[in-house]
Amino acid sequence: MRTVELTGNTVGRLIKAKNTDLAYIAGFLDGDGSIMVQVKRTKFNARGWRLMFTICFYQDSKHEQPLFWIRQQLGIGYISHRNDGMTELRINGYAQVENILRELFPYLKFKRKQAKIILSILKLIHNRRIGQLTKKQRLKIADLIYKSRELTYKSGWKSLDRTKKLKKILAG
Repeated sequence: MRTVELTGNTVGRLIKAKNTDLAYIAGFLDGDGSIMVQVKRTKFNARGWRLMFTICFYQDSKHEQPLFWIRQQLGIGYISHRNDGMTELRINGYAQVENILRELFPYLKFKRKQAKIILSILKLIHNRRIGQLTKKQRLKIADLIYKSRELTYKSGWKSLDRTKKLKKILAG
């Protein structure tokens, strides 16, 4: 995978795109994008895991220009060229994903339910570390992650064993 380094602020800024541009970006996300929350291993906290929130837009590398335009409109993200001929625009981070989803939400059609679930998780976490949440809150997050994954094409996550594993990780 090759990453294109872009100058400018990739940490985030207020979105200053026009409503018509936000509607176009929401449509692109509905059709060729994904909204994810992942449980990632880490060495940087006692629990050994963290949540990573991501919005990703995909496009055949022959037609990647819209991804650069979307990045310019949103003022955030990084572009990677995958080995399979696809290009991705990825946006990571709690605040960044929350801000973008709030801006795109009125225009989303097919990923609206998933965006609502991800925003619910972000609301539960709001300005707190995972360790500051109660066990009940962490289990609620596990349920919401599972509901979000039910709405994607990842059929493997629909198994009860994976749900139990996710709850065990988040409850611990």
